[in-house]
Amino acid sequence: MKVALIGTTGFVGKAILKELLSRGHQILGIARKPEDVEEANPNLTLDSLDIKNEEALSAGLKGYDAVISAFNAGWTNPNFYGDFIAGSKAIEAAVEKSDVKRLIVIGGAGSLYVGNVQLVDTPQFPKEYYTGASAARDYLNILKENKVLDWTFFSPAIEMNQQSSGTRTGKYRTGLDNPVFDEKGRSILSVEDLAVAIVDELENPKHIKERFTAAY
Repeated sequence: MKVALIGTTGFVGKAILKELLSRGHQILGIARKPEDVEEANPNLTLDSLDIKNEEALSAGLKGYDAVISAFNAGWTNPNFYGDFIAGSKAIEAAVEKSDVKRLIVIGGAGSLYVGNVQLVDTPQFPKEYYTGASAARDYLNILKENKVLDWTFFSPAIEMNQQSSGTRTGKYRTGLDNPVFDEKGRSILSVEDLAVAIVDELENPKHIKERFTAAY
């Protein structure tokens, strides 16, 4: 497939790029600094398309089979919330305008429900991640209103970070609006297996116009 990947140099984007290339897909990698991409592959083309330039981005996406967005507004960005919402909406609009139907968005775990409460609203949710989690939650609600695209929103496991990563098993279990817990009560997934879950969904769609999550 011809796939445009936004956020190619990020923690999640790097893993998805590696997984896509390992399966022989033809990739347009979009990043602020494409020179930072470490992968070298004849199936990879790099571009610094500005996601805020809707016209240029839509033109660059034309002819692709799908777009995967691992967009992040920058964790140290003081205007993270506003920039994340604006950037995500711009990407969504550009994909629509490009006539690409398939959009997979990597969001956060904070909007997952434990009982009737979303994780981001629980007392134990880390305050340093609140802004990012709130932005991802609010964008999910925006994306749910899109009737044109075959969109999918992915919420990672609660424990999906550099400490929990480093291994690709190719195995995971999926859920929808609730975290997937193991027998020890942990929701954990490596970034390598997150990438497996995303590319599996790309190749064999099971979550059109819905959110899903995955963990061991």
